[in-house]
Amino acid sequence: MDGFKSLEELYNRVKPALKCKVKDLNRINVYYIHESDVFNYLKNTLWTKKNNLTLGEIVNDIMCTSNAELEAYVQSIISKEKRQLEKSDQPSERRA
Repeated sequence: MDGFKSLEELYNRVKPALKCKVKDLNRINVYYIHESDVFNYLKNTLWTKKNNLTLGEIVNDIMCTSNAELEAYVQSIISKEKRQLEKSDQPSERRA
């Protein structure tokens, strides 16, 4: 990811590819995956293992990422968030 000063700059540069991927997911009735989910999935799982990625390779990764892998990633995040909410919603035990 050389050549980009920040992750935000990279995100903005590949946003058209991210939008395209999300539209592809929408076509198969997957509406809960957002552009940021695709970007974070690749950033956390694939791009950390690679060096000197070109813009073309990054766009290719976005478009070729398995829909099933993206769904599993986002569902695991949703599940974790739900568990955290459930824990925070439980009343604390009061001592008598």
